[in-house]
Amino acid sequence: MTQSESILATLENGVLQITLNRPDKLNSFNEEMHMALRAAIQRAHDEPEIRAVLLTGSGRGFCAGQDLGDRDPRKGGPAPDLGHTLDTFYNPTLRLIRNLPKPVVCAVNGVAAGAGANIAFACDIVLAAESAKFIQAFSKIGLVPDAGGSWSLPRIIGEPRAKALALTAEPLPATTAADWGLIWKALPDDQLMTEATALAQRLAAGPTLGLGLTKQLIQAAASQSLDQQLDMERDCQQTAGRSADYAEGVTAFLEKRKAEFTGK
Repeated sequence: MTQSESILATLENGVLQITLNRPDKLNSFNEEMHMALRAAIQRAHDEPEIRAVLLTGSGRGFCAGQDLGDRDPRKGGPAPDLGHTLDTFYNPTLRLIRNLPKPVVCAVNGVAAGAGANIAFACDIVLAAESAKFIQAFSKIGLVPDAGGSWSLPRIIGEPRAKALALTAEPLPATTAADWGLIWKALPDDQLMTEATALAQRLAAGPTLGLGLTKQLIQAAASQSLDQQLDMERDCQQTAGRSADYAEGVTAFLEKRKAEFTGK
């Protein structure tokens, strides 16, 4: 296990579990946590033995977004350049998550507010405790949704609901988020990590190349024409069809046994 003050990272059975670890601050982001999270996700990019990621939080919250204690106007000085903050910290991490050619499961164990909610929505499969809530908290402090929220929310739940969540900052219960299709499942609190871990391990034991290509295809679909998507499917299928995992999958099917994928 590798550990910093703000991030815990443990690799087991092909799953890199990344835990946001500032529980006294509801796992809100400071610069150290930003850099530690980015380094952990980059590790998942770089190490072939990592075949899935499980992202969660410690304590009673998942992530409350930015630590506003670092932005106290009462301390004086110039107004912060939040565009620079996004370019330097949030946006590179969001791009890493979206571009990771491996599945990312997010287990939202408590409140997910602001950028904390939108980082969860950037992951591939989101499970949440039934007690969890998602809050687009930006309007409460005069800001706009960031960390990809203005992009992901209307695509997932449509413009009317996205606008209502962003403009009112009303908490969205996990059960409603599941009903709306914003997340995959809402689970009893005591079952969340058991199910999330099992799901991540199942994905880590799967055909990693094919899963990564599937992720790329689905993410590309919203911005491509049917012809473009058909061409991309052709190219991805050509690549997948030449993989060792495809050969193993077909062989296992013909031999009526469970496939043993290597991720190659």
